[in-house]
Amino acid sequence: MPIATPEVYNEMLDRAKAGKFAYPAINVTSSQTLHAALRGFAEAESDGIIQISTGGAEFLGGQHSKDMVTGAVALAEFAHIVAVKYGITVALHTDHCPKDKLDGYVRPLLDISAERVKAGRNPLFQSHMWDGSAETLADNLAIGQELLAQAAAAKIILEVEITPTGGEEDGVTHEINDELYTTVDDALRTAEALGLGEKGRYLLAASFGNVHGVYKPGNVVLRPELLKDLQEGVTAKYSKAPGSQPFDFVFHGGSGSTAEEIATALENGVVKMNLDTDTQYAFTRPVVDHMFKNYDGVLKVDGEVGSKKTYDPRTWGKAAEAGMAKRVTEACAALRSTGTKLK
Repeated sequence: MPIATPEVYNEMLDRAKAGKFAYPAINVTSSQTLHAALRGFAEAESDGIIQISTGGAEFLGGQHSKDMVTGAVALAEFAHIVAVKYGITVALHTDHCPKDKLDGYVRPLLDISAERVKAGRNPLFQSHMWDGSAETLADNLAIGQELLAQAAAAKIILEVEITPTGGEEDGVTHEINDELYTTVDDALRTAEALGLGEKGRYLLAASFGNVHGVYKPGNVVLRPELLKDLQEGVTAKYSKAPGSQPFDFVFHGGSGSTAEEIATALENGVVKMNLDTDTQYAFTRPVVDHMFKNYDGVLKVDGEVGSKKTYDPRTWGKAAEAGMAKRVTEACAALRSTGTKLK
């Protein structure tokens, strides 16, 4: 089954947690970047997660109306058809959604999936993200409780971000400072409000110095060992077995992370890592190369006719897809998901 059912998605996450690996979650903005992500997963023999941000969904909705729900639904339906050919399983996810966009994005999508489930079908998306990091933790968790209940009823997993990730993502900006580190108290308040699975499954984007966007290793102080403190703090409070990991963590802002930082995060319960900046560049770089090398062909210079073979979008589009797919396979290797696809 190319698009994970709710049961299969839970199995995927459980396998990642037990096996100390994570799934690359690849942001897509078009049918072509979707194919690139699917191809990368297939070549790595890894299952994975395809995700669409509010900005990506708006772009997919077309520049005439820029409707996020239309864009997200259209690509999800497209994915259900084309993913069949790739021999791997993927979950569909919506990325960062702040409070002012909930009514125009996540809530309508939850309603669509609820109607599908009521009719005996699977939800359209397998998980949605609520990004309340710009709100107070109390308000963040209150909205999280409401969304978690709706998500659970529609057999969907909710992702929550409880403290800020630095940098900028689709218009949500946070400074790079000492507030980029989730505390044990933050984790305890989250467990109290959202439960530990009994109210519905959720993924937790905790902050350990993460920054969205482009940065070089060493420019940002990541502390993935902090995730162990959060797991242990909640384990102690709720009398879980020593060494248990009650949270399924998400690694945001991972561009430029070292292999050691990623490995530490995986050991401490990360099951999903977002990739957008790196894959954007991997998609665009071959296009730039093509345009520079075929300048006279892609432009009708000085009244000439150019060369259709070079400006045909299929020509440079194939190179773009291959470039992005290669970066996805590299991500699978870094996150240890290579060769772990469901049989």
